[in-house]
Amino acid sequence: MVDSKHQWKAWIYLSPAIVLLLVFTVWPIINTVRMSFLENYSGLEAVGGATFEFGIGNFQKVIEYKRFINCLKNTILLCVLTVPVSTILALLIAVALNSIKGLQKVLQTIFFLPYVTNSIAIGMVFAAMFNIVGSFYGTQNEIVVTAGIINNVLEFLGFERVNWINAGSSYEANIIVMTVYIVWNALPFKILVLLGGLQSINKQYYDAAKVDGTPRRRVFTKITVPLLSPMLAYVVITGFIGGFKEYSSIVGIFGENMGPVDDVGRLNTMVGFIYDALETNKQGRASAAALILFGIILVVTMINMQVSKKRVHY
Repeated sequence: MVDSKHQWKAWIYLSPAIVLLLVFTVWPIINTVRMSFLENYSGLEAVGGATFEFGIGNFQKVIEYKRFINCLKNTILLCVLTVPVSTILALLIAVALNSIKGLQKVLQTIFFLPYVTNSIAIGMVFAAMFNIVGSFYGTQNEIVVTAGIINNVLEFLGFERVNWINAGSSYEANIIVMTVYIVWNALPFKILVLLGGLQSINKQYYDAAKVDGTPRRRVFTKITVPLLSPMLAYVVITGFIGGFKEYSSIVGIFGENMGPVDDVGRLNTMVGFIYDALETNKQGRASAAALILFGIILVVTMINMQVSKKRVHY
């Protein structure tokens, strides 16, 4: 405890951090709430002296916007598809890594590399992998279309090539590409958290199970998963929060169009919707969309926490 006579010194030491938090965190949140309730708020018009009425018109316009439902559907679908798959894969990989002793550090580094790599750069690599690269005239003046590595593998296995992301591609193919990319990009952080949790489990539980001759599958379901449940709950909750904020991965693969060139905005998300509103100088509408997104994330997080109270063993 700091002596009450010297508390002013502690406040002086904390003041730089407090000032930064107030300026760059607290005030932007307050200002976002304020702008969301100002009808048709525009920053440029506000600088010019325009006044705006207080109301909920921004929220109504966001909900009535024709692309809003599409953005919300894409966001929810990507969350539902990627969070369970990435969590299960991360758990299996973490268990496998934990049982390897020789190359464990090397493999941990390899699995962690995507986490420290720029998501836009990774998206461009995935776009090249799934892309139809181009076409040229062959020796008989026929048009030859070159494909990315994924279609080359499919053709090698006897399947037909698929138009994953180019013009004319289907919505289902686009979602598959995005699911694969988001799952792959989300694995490193989850593996790191779950591996740390596995290494903190008391080995006496496993020794006792080994003495009793318990099958490995039962050890996994009755010992590993229950004791790892706090970390699992954490990665699920953070996974949903990150999934609802998905944006950069779609830009990395599809560019600013957020979809194939013949259907611009097909894969737009809630965060993309907010950026679109900001680009058109509709800060009030963007703030309202941000609060709606915050409300959705809050509800999903509360549901996850309620479920965790019954399923998590501390």
